[in-house]
Amino acid sequence: MIDKGFWKNRKVFLTGHTGFKGSWLCLWLNLLGAKVTGYALDPPTKPSLFKLGNIEDVIKSVISDIRDKETLARCMSETAPEIVIHMAAQPLVRESYKLPFETYETNVMGTVNVFEAARKCSTVRAIINVTSDKCYENKEWVWGYRENEPLGGYDPYSSSKACSELVTSAYRNSFFHPDRHSVHCVGVASARAGNVIGGGDWAADRLLPDCIRALLKGEKILVRNPHSIRPWQHVVEPLSGYLMLAQKLYEGGPDFSGPWNFGPSESDSKQVEWLVNRLCERWGENASYATDENNEQPHETHHLKLDCSKAMTWLGWHPRWDLGRAIDRTVEWTRVYAQSGDVMAVCLNQIEEYSEAIAGS
Repeated sequence: MIDKGFWKNRKVFLTGHTGFKGSWLCLWLNLLGAKVTGYALDPPTKPSLFKLGNIEDVIKSVISDIRDKETLARCMSETAPEIVIHMAAQPLVRESYKLPFETYETNVMGTVNVFEAARKCSTVRAIINVTSDKCYENKEWVWGYRENEPLGGYDPYSSSKACSELVTSAYRNSFFHPDRHSVHCVGVASARAGNVIGGGDWAADRLLPDCIRALLKGEKILVRNPHSIRPWQHVVEPLSGYLMLAQKLYEGGPDFSGPWNFGPSESDSKQVEWLVNRLCERWGENASYATDENNEQPHETHHLKLDCSKAMTWLGWHPRWDLGRAIDRTVEWTRVYAQSGDVMAVCLNQIEEYSEAIAGS
C-alpha cells in the first residue's frame, strides 16, 4: 500500500528526474502531494516525457550534473529534503561500450557525490540508490538472483552499477550503520529493478523505444537478440516499490536498510521475441519484425531473472500488471502521443489505475 498521507508535503530530492523513470516518478510524487526537487541534466532524449508532460511545472527542477559535487551539495542543503532517491545515471549497456570512462564517472563517483551531499544534510532520513538487476555476477542460470548473490558485471554499465552498490554498502556501514540509527537517523537502501517499459521512453539502443520508433515510422522492427530472456515490467511496478521502501526506511530505517529486488512475476520473464510479437499484435497495421543479422553486436546477457521474495515478504510489494497489460498500456500511451494528445493525462490515469490495483488487492 502506498500511503498518500505519508507523502503529503514530504520533501523529496530526486536525481535523474528528467529521464524516463524519473519523469514517471515525478508525476506520481506530485499526485501524492510531495514537494519534489529534481536534480539532473537536460532530458537525455528528444522527444522526452519530461518536456511532453510539462513536469517542470509541477516540481522544482534543477538542471545540473551529479558529477558537480559542490552544486549538488549546495542544492541539497538549500532544499533540506527528508528523502533522497538517486536515479541519475548513464543507463545504457551499449553506450557504456562507447563511453566507459563517462559511465564509471557518472554511475560511481556520481553516487559518491550524492551520499556525500546527503551525509552533510541534517534533514535527510532515508536514501535509496536505484541501481539495476545487471549489478549481479550473471551466471546465465534459470533461477532468480537474490539480494545476497555476488555482484559483478561483464560490461562497463553493469560493472558500474555493481560498483555503485558497493559504494552504497560502504556508506551504509561507515556512516549510516543500522546499529547506530538512533544517532544518525538515516536508513539507506539500494533498489534493483528489471527491464522497464512504458509510455515516454525514447532511449537509443533500448528494445521497446527502438520498436516504437519503427512502428511510428511504419517500418519493420529489427530485433538484435530474439532469444534473450529479460524480467520485463511496466515502469510503475518498480516505482511503487521505491515509494513503499522509502516510507519504510523513513519510519523504520534499521529494519529496511540494505538491497532490494523489484522484478516481475516468474511468468513475465520472457524472450525478446515474445515481447516484440505481442507488441506487433497490439499495434496492428501490419506491424512486423525481423532479426538483425549484424554480427558485430557487443556482448549482452542472455538470461536474467530476479527473486523478489524479500520485497514481497517485508514490504508487501507485489507485481500487479502482467506483461501483456504492460504492453497494452505502452501502446495506449503511444497512440495518444501519435495523435498529439494529452500524454500527461494518460500517465496520471495509468498511475491511478495501478494505485487502485494495489489498494484493491
